[in-house]
Amino acid sequence: MFDVGFIEMLVVAIIALLVLGPERLPGAIRTVGLTIGRIKRGFADVRSQVEKEIGADELRQQLHNEKIMANLDKQNKQLDEDKSTAAASNVKRPAKPTAAPEVTPPAAEPAAVEEPALPTSPAPADISVEKPVDGSHER
Repeated sequence: MFDVGFIEMLVVAIIALLVLGPERLPGAIRTVGLTIGRIKRGFADVRSQVEKEIGADELRQQLHNEKIMANLDKQNKQLDEDKSTAAASNVKRPAKPTAAPEVTPPAAEPAAVEEPALPTSPAPADISVEKPVDGSHER
């Protein structure tokens, strides 16, 4: 409390012995000890009354409970995430239900795969156009 070492206490005891004398020194030490004890008890009483008035015990308990609940929630979330990732990796996907095969009409041919159109070049000029047979378009 006061950070008093053995040497300091020895110096104070020697000075007290010289000032008070050997006859009154034990009574003085007893009185100082009782006074320090009363002061400590007084501070402890005041502290306990203040804590009762402000409800420090309930506040401490409530804070402690909230901390515990927060830790439990965190652990539950961690477990839920672990379970969901483990369950997702172990899930076997159900096979698609097998339906009756489609019946294709016998005349139908399988659908042809369309090939990309090739670029066309302009028609040559020496190609002759067919003339109608009835001759109505002749000049």
